[in-house]
Amino acid sequence: MPPISFNQVPVSGRVPFAYVEFDSSKAQQGPTIQPYKLLVLGMKIAAGTAVADVPVKVTSYAQAKALFGDGSMIQGQLKQIFNNNKSTEVTVIPQSADSAGVVAAGKLSFTGPATAAGTLSLLIAGQKITVGVASGDTATAIATAVQAALALVTELPVSAAIDGTNTYEVDLTAKAKGLYGNGIDVRHSYYDGESLPGGVGLTITAMASGTTAPSLANAINAMGEVQYNAIAFGYNDATSLSAIEAELLDRWGPVRQNDGIAFTAKDASQGTLATFGQTRNSKHVSCPGIYNCPTPFYEIGAGTAAVAAYYAQIDPARPFQTLPIIGILPPAEIDRFSLQERDLLLHDGIATLKVNADGQVCIERLITMYQLNSAGSADVAYLDCNTLFTLSYLRYDFRNMLATKYPRHKLANDGTRYGAGQAIITPKVGRAEAISKFRDWEDLGLVEGADQFKRDLIVERSVTDVNRLDFYLPPNLINQLIVCGVQIGFLL
Repeated sequence: MPPISFNQVPVSGRVPFAYVEFDSSKAQQGPTIQPYKLLVLGMKIAAGTAVADVPVKVTSYAQAKALFGDGSMIQGQLKQIFNNNKSTEVTVIPQSADSAGVVAAGKLSFTGPATAAGTLSLLIAGQKITVGVASGDTATAIATAVQAALALVTELPVSAAIDGTNTYEVDLTAKAKGLYGNGIDVRHSYYDGESLPGGVGLTITAMASGTTAPSLANAINAMGEVQYNAIAFGYNDATSLSAIEAELLDRWGPVRQNDGIAFTAKDASQGTLATFGQTRNSKHVSCPGIYNCPTPFYEIGAGTAAVAAYYAQIDPARPFQTLPIIGILPPAEIDRFSLQERDLLLHDGIATLKVNADGQVCIERLITMYQLNSAGSADVAYLDCNTLFTLSYLRYDFRNMLATKYPRHKLANDGTRYGAGQAIITPKVGRAEAISKFRDWEDLGLVEGADQFKRDLIVERSVTDVNRLDFYLPPNLINQLIVCGVQIGFLL
């Protein structure tokens, strides 16, 4: 037998010929670039042509209207995704509303007449609508003008109609049944300098009474075995969260290895958010909390997912703090959480956002909802999303190295004599590969402590399966600079 392990060149040919094959097992030099994919799970409306629970790739926001319907949840999610990330591949698995659900509704109730001309500025789901008001306009005239203006803004997640009884009222109805409609914010005079025209009064009945989220069973099945590194998750109810948590727990396991993190959000008071966070404990879900934000929670979650996917692919270990989420409108200053409130939220599984000096909503600390280990004790092992993204990359890179360099190799004990060209791996060779891979990760700034890694590394042939080589990899993950402690010892 020849000392070289050929992959395709025959060993019995007798015709004079030079058989030349290509071997790419050593072509990859250094660490692998992990491809990132972003998945959107959210609701379409009947007008959308996309088939429910069937994956469809989307490359631009312009596609959202036809595929998922003007004013759909998914349209809002995609708006924020493409505001923040135009690089990551995006797949949408749309859901239809549950037929047993109830649609959310609200109301605009006007009084008048106007005593001065002016502009009425509304903000619905973060979208601005302006209506001119003339002096002397009655409440009915104003309501009629507002309804007409709202009808022109097709991207709104609500439809508007003059109330059948009170013509000075505009009834707002979510475009799809479900809980999500309750999170559609309606307000007026949001920006500085805006106010109601003289003599005009406006009472807003908040969107409410929407019930039921769609079942996610078929959508989760449609995910198949594709790896989605970040998921823009349009739901924050207990049933939906439990469904995605169970799926992600399985995906992170050693068999499927199609891991990813789901990002949702919740708009509520600090106390309500704390209570909500204490009911969850998933290391694979992240939920930023915010209060009285004009932008719907499902858009905040989508924007967060887009930012996380973009920057985690560049460097999974680098913290996300200070990164803006473009397109999210900030709450009024009085509604922003204090440092103490945000610190409490970070102990209750809720990620935190801040508003920077430019008025942009930014990530402060992106944590998972994981808080307790299986024994019920407080545990920070999977606190930060960076830990999950880094572990995902290390597993992907190491697995890719084995699959690329040793796809059809034989396994022998250390000390076995064989030709240099033979496709054989031994525990000693496997150990060298693991250390080399650690050095790659060290160069990328993902791990530290080479001496500890080499000391604790175990590579051994299985005692129960002669065809199995086992690795115990003990990388010390690089940490993030989150808190600085400074003491100023001054002199007079």
